Amino acid sequence: MGIAYVDGRRLRRSLLAGAEWVEAARGELNRINVFPVPDGDTGTNFSMTLQAVARAVAPLEHAELPEITRTMAEACILGAHGNSGLLLSQFLLGFRDAIGELRSATPIPIAGGFRAGAERIASALDEPVEGTILTVCRETADAAEHAATDGADIATFMIRVLAGARASLKRTPELLAVLKRAGVVDAGGLGFVRLLEGVVHLIEGRATAATARVDDVEPLAPAAVAHVERDRDFQFCTEVLVRSSSLPPTIKVRTAMRSLGGSIVVLATGDLLKVHVHTNTPEAVFDLAGEWGDVVESKADDMQEQHETLHHDAATQLGLVVDSSCDLPDDTIDRLGVVLVPVQVMDGAHTYLDRIEIGPEEIYRRMRNDGSMFTTSQPAPAAFIEAYREARGGAREVLCLSVSSGLSGTFTAAQTAANESGLDGITVFDSRSVSLGLGMLTIRARELSDRGWSTEQVVAELTRVRDRSGGFVVVDTFETLVRSGRVGRGRGWLGRLLHIKPILEITPAKGKIDTVDRVRGRKATIPRVLAHLDGRLTPRPARLRIGIVHADAADAAQDLRQAVERRFQPLECLAGDVTAALGVHVGPGAWAIFYQIEELHHETNGNIPSAGTL
Repeated sequence: MGIAYVDGRRLRRSLLAGAEWVEAARGELNRINVFPVPDGDTGTNFSMTLQAVARAVAPLEHAELPEITRTMAEACILGAHGNSGLLLSQFLLGFRDAIGELRSATPIPIAGGFRAGAERIASALDEPVEGTILTVCRETADAAEHAATDGADIATFMIRVLAGARASLKRTPELLAVLKRAGVVDAGGLGFVRLLEGVVHLIEGRATAATARVDDVEPLAPAAVAHVERDRDFQFCTEVLVRSSSLPPTIKVRTAMRSLGGSIVVLATGDLLKVHVHTNTPEAVFDLAGEWGDVVESKADDMQEQHETLHHDAATQLGLVVDSSCDLPDDTIDRLGVVLVPVQVMDGAHTYLDRIEIGPEEIYRRMRNDGSMFTTSQPAPAAFIEAYREARGGAREVLCLSVSSGLSGTFTAAQTAANESGLDGITVFDSRSVSLGLGMLTIRARELSDRGWSTEQVVAELTRVRDRSGGFVVVDTFETLVRSGRVGRGRGWLGRLLHIKPILEITPAKGKIDTVDRVRGRKATIPRVLAHLDGRLTPRPARLRIGIVHADAADAAQDLRQAVERRFQPLECLAGDVTAALGVHVGPGAWAIFYQIEELHHETNGNIPSAGTL
């Protein structure tokens, strides 16, 4: 039997699948981004916008269709990035408006959603240009309306819609000369097609995360070599988000912005207004927006500088890949330009992709409320191959950092993928750590790469840093350890009776977690861990980075952070949620602290000092 309708559950899964398939193409979309400005960020902006939507709807597993569309709408405004992200958000808002309060949608109202989305994009542009996502969305809506009149089920309908979108995308170089000269299709249009492809792959039961899509990665992108006339556009790509109960009409906003720049896109829903404009005076944009309400967020990226560095970055920057056990926040992942490979999380009946299909809030809520038990499994080698290809889209070499080989088979999967990928220049590094122990090594790798260090130099320094670093994990309850078989029932019963809290340590020598201490009661855990840290950090290192994570134990993590910052004065103290790779094994209430010693006295010119100079 075919799929007769889309409800909240199906739309949620479609958004997650589409976001995942777009994220897999991020590097390729950046590579072909030549219009309106060849700044190589269409893939990043398009994907970040969809990832914001995916994170918002992911917890709503049983929500009705109107709740999913409302959540999608607010998330796409709050999370919209760049010109491409705002235009995608216009489409999603139009789709939401057309679906309205329907609890299920057949092909005819869905086609109406495609039309409303396309029309909203067209109305948002001051200077519509054919051969862009504008054209692809409009012609996709045409295909949707034709497909809906045939009485097809959802699967057949979406396959026909995708065929229309692909045909439209293929024609974009004939409509826009800059695309034809560069030999590419429109990057925003391809992002939209990838979104639809992800949905169709979901319907057909195909994987969306681990399918290779680029047979031969070019070392230089069309975006990097495209010619830019400095007087063709403004200098800064500027965005501002405003919240107010009395926002002005969007037409008034666009009119006001015309005096300050071009490439204007205005996005509004409820009490939120987001404006994208290319300008030479970003502060004037922010000041004007401040007259309409409270400025929640603002940014201004120098597009000329982005383009001038793109060629250099494509040729020299080291591509980084890391598995999701690193526990780095999403904004840090985006800032570092890291490709994330999700660990698999299983609850017996289902398998989820960590941080994409399930997050820490749902994991710990289910563990606390209904006793759910989760396990984890390493990503498949194919997922790493896909990540390597994406990372190679902007770099000549790739460094993959993995959770400790002593804790997981992820390192082996990553190494197998490197050997089978057919790509050269792939290095896999065993962090011998987990969570922010892995995450902080990833941050250090990017810092050193940005200074011009070679891959060999980066790996040598990461090895030195890794071997001087470590971490402690405090478990709040024996329940999870007993269920997993890591602690016997007798010891678990006695530990619960006496309120014993195990303190575990991860050391780089073995890359495994061992029990180092036990204390009675929660209040004793932080002082005891600080005492252990004192021993590991004596004498005090001049350059120290600290990472703190927790499994639904925010208060303990905050107390620990304050104590650590007072006592050790680290260069940086990261803090956040611990996700599946560690959290499901230690259970709710657990927390961990990782330290990374980075002392290096001569970090200039990309040269690693000899042993005698350290």
